[in-house]
Amino acid sequence: MANLFVVAAPSGAGKTSLIDALLKLDPEIKLSMSYTTRAPREGEVDGVDYHFVAREKFEQMIAAGEFLEHADVYGNYYGTSRRWIEEQLAGGHDVLLEIDWQGARQVRGLFPRIHGIFILPPSLAELRRRLDARGKDSAETIERRMASARDDISHVLEFEYIIVNDRFEQALEDIRSVVRAARASRARQSIRLAKLIDEFR
Repeated sequence: MANLFVVAAPSGAGKTSLIDALLKLDPEIKLSMSYTTRAPREGEVDGVDYHFVAREKFEQMIAAGEFLEHADVYGNYYGTSRRWIEEQLAGGHDVLLEIDWQGARQVRGLFPRIHGIFILPPSLAELRRRLDARGKDSAETIERRMASARDDISHVLEFEYIIVNDRFEQALEDIRSVVRAARASRARQSIRLAKLIDEFR
């Protein structure tokens, strides 16, 4: 039985950096690549960072039921391929979704046994400092992201695991601990170790 991990966080909490580090340490986890209607940013490559599609195509995919979850974020669609997720899980591969709380709620409706992980910043003040330090966004955009962060964080208790990204290395170890625990769960081990368990009966 494969595991489905869902990781959510407000912008600036360090979610993407933590996930990148986790995947380097644990290549057995497959990261789901989202579809999006937004334009590629500098350096982004179709099929590597995202599947970039036209809005009309995305809406056709919604109508055809091709997404496990999807959402409109700041005027652009983002979505997760249902077929790809089901194929990976059926093949015994652990999968990680990097999505928001709305997407996590949709996924949970179809896969009730997901492992939901929410990444928190150590404080709102630190979150603002991180957003300012990026140097990419206007003051107006930062204020919008801060307001969005408060809304995101209000859903933190919908997740099974809550990790505070204060010290990066500790937060990374916490996520790895969640992965290890999921792999050692009764549901997973009762299938993987069925023959061994039967020897003791």
